[in-house]
Amino acid sequence: MKKWEYNEEVHQLFIDFNKAYDSVRREVLYKNFIEFGIPRKLVKLVKMSLTETYSSVRVGKNVSDRLSIRKGSKQGDALTPMLFNFALEYAIRRVQVNRDGLKLNGTHQLLAYADDVNRLGGSMHTVRENAEALVAATREIGLEVSADKT
Repeated sequence: MKKWEYNEEVHQLFIDFNKAYDSVRREVLYKNFIEFGIPRKLVKLVKMSLTETYSSVRVGKNVSDRLSIRKGSKQGDALTPMLFNFALEYAIRRVQVNRDGLKLNGTHQLLAYADDVNRLGGSMHTVRENAEALVAATREIGLEVSADKT
């Protein structure tokens, strides 16, 4: 990496979201699909798979009444990580990237895997500014940053 070679600083901030898969606002997610050019028929199928979802809690041999799940996506569903990725991509695209940010291979760096994001920059100020913009954008889709893990 050239930053190492030229003895330049690299700062990073790891961002973790609280209950990420459970928090995404479904209506915002559906709107995002349309903005991304996903065919309406596919959006309708996703809506159908998330509508009227229920869960129960088992403690020992006792099982609770059904609980209605109104936001987020189903735990363990193969579609869940992809739905979250769409939500996070929407938030990332809404962020006005500070042009002073660190560039690797010619692009500003924001690395994401599952519900974890790593923001890189050439100064603490740049990282903080870009992270604050991302946090504001993710709030719109229902995500809250985990202060303990960030």
